[in-house]
Amino acid sequence: MKEVKEIGHKYIGNGRCRFRVWAPLTNNIILLLKDKSKKRLFPLKKDRFGYWEIITKNTYPKEKYYYLVDGKKRPDPASFCQPEGVHKASEIIDLSSFNWDSKSWKNPPLKNYIIYELHIGAFTSKGDFYGAIKHLDRIKDTGINAVEIMPVSQFPGDRNWGYDGVFPFAVQNSYGGPAALLKFIDEAHVRKISVILDVVYNHLGPEGNYLNCYGPYFTNRYKTVWGDAINFDGSYSDEVRNYFIFNALYWFKYYHIDALRLDAVHSIYDNGSVHFLSELKQNIEKYNKDEGQNHYLITENDLNDSKVVKTENGGYGIDAQWNDDFHHSIHALMTGEKKGYYIDFGKLWHFKKTFSQGYVYGNAYSVFRKKTHGSISKGIPASKFVVFIQNHDQIGNRPQGERLTVLISFEALKVSVALMVLSPYIPLIFMGEEYAEDKPFLYFASHSDKDLIKSVINGRKEEFSSFNWEKSPPDPQDKKTFLNSKLDFSKLKQKKHKIANEYYKKIIALRKSDTLLNKLSNKHIKIEINEEKKIMVIHRGCGQKQILYLINFNNKPATISIDNGGKWEKLLDSSRKKWLGPEAMLPKIIKGNKNYNINGLNIGIYKKI
Repeated sequence: MKEVKEIGHKYIGNGRCRFRVWAPLTNNIILLLKDKSKKRLFPLKKDRFGYWEIITKNTYPKEKYYYLVDGKKRPDPASFCQPEGVHKASEIIDLSSFNWDSKSWKNPPLKNYIIYELHIGAFTSKGDFYGAIKHLDRIKDTGINAVEIMPVSQFPGDRNWGYDGVFPFAVQNSYGGPAALLKFIDEAHVRKISVILDVVYNHLGPEGNYLNCYGPYFTNRYKTVWGDAINFDGSYSDEVRNYFIFNALYWFKYYHIDALRLDAVHSIYDNGSVHFLSELKQNIEKYNKDEGQNHYLITENDLNDSKVVKTENGGYGIDAQWNDDFHHSIHALMTGEKKGYYIDFGKLWHFKKTFSQGYVYGNAYSVFRKKTHGSISKGIPASKFVVFIQNHDQIGNRPQGERLTVLISFEALKVSVALMVLSPYIPLIFMGEEYAEDKPFLYFASHSDKDLIKSVINGRKEEFSSFNWEKSPPDPQDKKTFLNSKLDFSKLKQKKHKIANEYYKKIIALRKSDTLLNKLSNKHIKIEINEEKKIMVIHRGCGQKQILYLINFNNKPATISIDNGGKWEKLLDSSRKKWLGPEAMLPKIIKGNKNYNINGLNIGIYKKI
């Protein structure tokens, strides 16, 4: 395996700092150091692979610098800090000097994660890591043990989803920069909360992207929705791959990040003999072995490609992958929506398949895509899938940013929550979901280029044209769009939201405490459905450890048949008045081979006794 080369700058100590930048086609690179009183120039030397390097003296953290690339002033493409934004100077920082309070932290197995996805800017009124730290105790109290942060790499302006980042190593200045992220991670680890960072290896944003000034980071041989693809398999691609592999190791080594979520890997184009994802995974496995730690990779993949998580037959061996089919199955059932990709969902059998096998569309014809879609996921361990009923994409890509909370009734919401958290997969909760937040999460940005702003708006309209939304989205550039997306934690004092939060706590605690519910396995699952009555019975387990889920997806009461023998004790009933329900119809104890009345939009969970 090729050794990963560190890039960017590294403060060695005693005023010595190493600078290394890759620019294979450049004739001359000079380091321009700036402090308050003067400017200093240092020519860099080039090696045969196109890396330029110098070790300077009398150079200290907080100093600003540029590179003169064939005479043109540019920020460092691997800058660790951009305190004045994407177009200004890079800054020297000493990441190794941070004093960790969580030195004894050990990342738990991925299968134990209860994930909470959040956007730092919209999470709190303060909109930075320091504000988020104040909510870690509340997050932990809910039962969550892993926080997934949407991308924080430096982007233009001070508000953005993060997928327009242009400095993959630099922490967004408006979020508090590197020091604030280090503090957030340390505080999370002290509370035994793992931290996942969302990273983008399929493209860089358009504004402030200086990589092309340095070398062939991009290729026009492939096209993505964002333009030219990243050059993972053409000439000079070894060092492009190094750039992103080092980025992953950088977050683990210097920030103690526990896992990375890789955005839209279906837009990583690589026809080389060893796929970039495979090489990335191999390097992380080596790093884990050398460091005696666990670090994970989680991907988003629109293609339902099982190869990404498989280890055999040329699989990349990624630790886990988001499963959109799980979300679409529940969403279509509960909302009745049939626009866009929801046309492929809406039947009980869709949910039956995703609950027991992973993908609904595995080598199956998709009406939405007008072709056969996906690969078969049956047999892939359940621990390889992350599931959700809400996330930033599924909410924020709606023009009005409506959460599931406002699209369906509270009774339907409680059923959806239970099916997700008590599934055999890794659950993910989107910020605010844990107390039924009803404020929208909208798409927002703060670009400075007017033509780019217009292009972004038109591009989003085109991307989601198949939904034929009745209303147009609010202006993503308008600050009000961003402010309207911020959470309102004061709602936790209101009865409905407080009860919703208690319901989440109950279900998460149930998952953690029961040895069958916390076992990530979709083996020994039997599901019976009645499409006409919208009734489902899920049976998990065998022998003495068995669980029954009794579910009515209809809004009217029904009769449900229990074909499983034995005696069963109720663990949860979403219709209880305690959860603001109409009152439970299902008895505390049920016996097999009998019929029972069940409320509309109700789930009952039973354990064999």
